[in-house]
Amino acid sequence: MASLAEIRARLSAAESKQGTSGQGGDNAIYPHCNMNEGDSATLRFLPDGDNNNTFFWVERAMIKLPFAGIKGEMDSRNTLVQVPCVEMWGDSCPILAEVRTWFKDPSLEDMGRKYWKKRSYIMQGFVRDNPIADDNNPANPIRRFIIGPQIFQIIKAVLMDPETEELPTDYERGLDFRIAKTQKGGYADYSTSKWARKETALTVEELQAVNDHGLFNLNDFLPKRPSEEELKIMQEMFEASVDGQPYDPERWGSYFRPAGYSAPVTAPINGSGSVSTPVAEATPTPTPAPMPPVAESAAESAPVAEAPVQTEAPASNQKAEDILAMIRSRQQQS
Repeated sequence: MASLAEIRARLSAAESKQGTSGQGGDNAIYPHCNMNEGDSATLRFLPDGDNNNTFFWVERAMIKLPFAGIKGEMDSRNTLVQVPCVEMWGDSCPILAEVRTWFKDPSLEDMGRKYWKKRSYIMQGFVRDNPIADDNNPANPIRRFIIGPQIFQIIKAVLMDPETEELPTDYERGLDFRIAKTQKGGYADYSTSKWARKETALTVEELQAVNDHGLFNLNDFLPKRPSEEELKIMQEMFEASVDGQPYDPERWGSYFRPAGYSAPVTAPINGSGSVSTPVAEATPTPTPAPMPPVAESAAESAPVAEAPVQTEAPASNQKAEDILAMIRSRQQQS
């Protein structure tokens, strides 16, 4: 049994962790999936705050592990836990190593697709036209977007178009992007989303927001790279999921948890008698409301190698405040 001092140390560590990783409370993620069918939202993407990133997005790959409820809870429903696919860091993923073999057997292909990595892309920018009535605008108007593969292919297309002369994130000659939500075969469908044809500059207010708040470093919102111990836990959870077992919070709760599920109250104690610090949840990025199924999900599940997008790095690193000053100077002269 843990001593009072150990319990206090554990609680202090938890409070410190919440204070430094409170990214989930800033309401920065824009939940475009909550739009009604037939609605559309206008977004204006911004560059990554990391100047070393050629793209204005970072790619995230997660594996969804379904469980038959939660162990010890009588009325628990099917439970889903997301774990990071370590191929994001160029490592060999033990789960996908197993799943790849399933595609050699036609009878296991559907199971393979269920456990195959799901890609998404983290971007940032402004919401210029918001149809979601109950969306609470954060103090920082620069929002983050979790973009699925279907929308991403449309976004990528403009970069590969030889008629595109400027990056769509350019502060003066960029392009808006309109996400349109429809339905196809009972699933949410975003295939009618499109880029604006006319270039527009960021407004003075938007430039001021970039100047005041700065750009997010998108890598900060990727999952934490799993340790060797966490990889073993992921493999154990994967095998339990395939076997149809329930999620066991006592075995895995200090490592990976379902969204919204709290860590176990009883802290594991290591051999020296001190409280072991729990590992962060699989996905440190704030989790938006559950997305309705999208028609693209089956195609995304297929284990097909994808070539990286080739785009040129921005030619200029001009800061927002410089552009803001230039615009205000022009306004004063007119």
